[in-house]
Formats: sequence, C-alpha cells, structure tokens
Amino acid sequence: MLDLLVKNARLPGRKDLADIACADGKILDIAPAIEGQSEKTVDAMGYLVTAPFVESHFHMDATLSMGNPRLNRSGTLLEGIQIWAELKPDLTAEDIKRRALKLCSWAVTKGNLAIRTHVDTTDPTLMAVDVLLEVREEMKDFIDIQLVAFPQDGVLRCKDGVALLKTALDKGVDVVGGIPHFERTMDEGRKSVEILCEIAADRGLMVDMHCDESDDPLSRHIEALTYHTQRLGLQGRVTGSHLTSMHSMDNYYVSKLLSLMAEAGMNCVCNPLVNMNLQGRHDTYPKRRGLMRVPELMGMGINVSLGHDDVMDPWYPMGTHDMLEVAHMGAHALHMTGVDQQKSLFDAVTVNGAKTLGLDGYGLAPGNNADMVVLQAADRMEALRLHPARLFVIRRGRVISVTPEVKASVDLGNGPFPVDFR
Repeated sequence: MLDLLVKNARLPGRKDLADIACADGKILDIAPAIEGQSEKTVDAMGYLVTAPFVESHFHMDATLSMGNPRLNRSGTLLEGIQIWAELKPDLTAEDIKRRALKLCSWAVTKGNLAIRTHVDTTDPTLMAVDVLLEVREEMKDFIDIQLVAFPQDGVLRCKDGVALLKTALDKGVDVVGGIPHFERTMDEGRKSVEILCEIAADRGLMVDMHCDESDDPLSRHIEALTYHTQRLGLQGRVTGSHLTSMHSMDNYYVSKLLSLMAEAGMNCVCNPLVNMNLQGRHDTYPKRRGLMRVPELMGMGINVSLGHDDVMDPWYPMGTHDMLEVAHMGAHALHMTGVDQQKSLFDAVTVNGAKTLGLDGYGLAPGNNADMVVLQAADRMEALRLHPARLFVIRRGRVISVTPEVKASVDLGNGPFPVDFR
C-alpha cells in the first residue's frame, strides 16, 4: 500500500508525463502509469511538479513587523535599521513567535519547505534565538528551518558580540553568520571574517555572511571570506550573501575574484527584491541596480541561489514569500530572460538553494524525501511568468496545503469563454 500516488505529473526537463509513488515519507518510484493501491491519490492533471522551493536568505525574527513602531518613510536601509533599533526594546517573545509562525503558514502555502533564516545575536537576552529555536522544532514536520547566528550590529562592534554568538551556537543555532561591512573599519571587518570562520571551522559548521551589502566598490570582504574558506578547508560550506558591491567593482578585479571564489567552492545568495530596493540610493542618474553578478558567477560554475530576504518589515514593505516573485525580479534586473537563463533562475530557488543549505534527500528521485509542489503551469518558464497557484504542497508524502485552480471567464459579446493566460 502506497501512502501517496501522484498521477500525470509533468517533471522539469522531461517530455512525457509520469507518476510518482511515495511510501514512508520517501519517493519509491517515478515512472509512467504506476499501478497499485494508495491511501491517497493526487491527479497533477499534466501540470508541473517540482521539488519544493528553498528560501536561502531570510529574517524571520523581523518579518511582518512593518509599521511597528512606525513606517519607513524614506524606504532606505538606514531608516530601516533605525526603526528596528527603536522596536527592539519593545520586542516580546510572544510577538516574534506569532509573526514567525504566521510567515511559516505563508511559506508552506507557497511551497517553500526549506528556509535559512538569520537571527540577531547582538541582543544580550538572545530572545529571538530562543524563540526561533522553538519555531524550528514546532515546524520540523512541515519546514526545514536552518538558523544563522547573525551579529546584526557587528560581532566586534557589539559589546560581547563574539561571546553572544558562541552562546547562540551552543543553544543549537546551525550556521555562523557575520556582517563585516558593518564593523567600524575595513580592518575590523576583515578581522571579524577571520574570527567567525575560525569559530565555524572549530565547530564543524557552515558559514553564511552578509557581505559587502553596499554600493562601495572598495568593500571587498568577499575576498577575505574566500581566503579564509581556503585557509581553513571550508570549501563548499561557506556562503556570501548580498555581495552587492560586486555590481560596482571594476571588471579587472572581478575577473580575479571570480576565479578565487570558484576555487574555494563558494556559495552565493542574491536577494533581487530587497537589493534592488535598497541599493543605489545615493545615486542620481544613472542609478545602479546593486546586484551581484549572477550570470558571471553561474558561468564560473559557482552555486548561486536566491533569497526573499524580507517580507513586510522595516526594510521591505511588500511580499508574500513567493520565491517565484524573487526569481521573476531576477530575470529582469539581472538581464536573464534567455531560455536557459530562466531555467537557471528557477533552479536558483530550488536545487541551488538546497545545495546552499546542504539539504539531504532533496529532489524528485527515488530514495529522496517525498516533498514536492504541483504548480498550475506547464513548465519552468511558464511558472516564472505566471507565479501560478500551488495546487498541492506535499511534505514527506502528505498533502499539507491545497489551493484551487485559478480560473477566469470573460464575455466579449459572444458568450463567456475561459482565460488562463497560457
């Protein structure tokens, strides 16, 4: 007896429809016309079935806090930081947890079943750390949540920053984070990278740093991060997030940098929605986009995934946690509307993200976890264009979210007929 049988699925890169048989939380088989009894059968109706979406960069402790204590009138990064500083003294564990769990419900409905979220470790109480550890445990049957110890005010700039970060790791936080460009000087930033990478190496952990999130072409902490990755043998376990200064660097320096990053097995996370919104604010015209060089990074074989970063918080007032919206913005802002490029961006919110997070058992293949999403689209390009309904979201062989097909009808004088934008 199968737990779940998904019929008539259209899989990425495959021409013919297939069935997916699931039992004990795993995919048993993928083949045409699988026969057998199943406790539940889902008809994918020829729509696209994909592995779940992966959120590679998020801030769950701040999400859905927009308007508290006030709105960001300028829309700038600096005003967002100031608003968060005003809010922090009034934060409660109950409020953080309520917002985080609500966001998780949005994530599941959008098919996002893995989230890497940064959590502030510069608060002496580590309240947000404790709350998100609880959320991770409560949501483990639905979402793989990976926590990054993020010294938001700077690990050296903040009193007891290193000790607080280590305490967060002792509590069970998964990944070592940092923000070297926010330290007081460039030298302090480079020193923070060294310290944090050594902590990760000593503990056998991954690293994910907010790195060079500015328009300054001389903000080059990614170079130090790459160097210490090589020095400490952390290849494949280190992620540079944002890297927006790369947009402003001269081409000669970038040509050297990309080779070093490829050699070190770096992962990179671009956040098109928020980076496009916050960068280039000091420019008149032309205004810089402020995004890392994704096509060039991918061309060097470097793993690039995408993050939403923020949803309705002091830094970004929009969003529903739809990773296809992120990839859609990337297609435009990164000049990646070519056929293969669009497929690469779909991968950047699925398989590439799974590689960034180091997820085990991810992907539509026998033996892997029975996690998948049925999209109301025929293929990856159509999914990027339509941001379609997630008809079924499946976790370990169990349907955990259902959305009805979106249907429209129009009457232009000759009687109603259906419109589906396909």
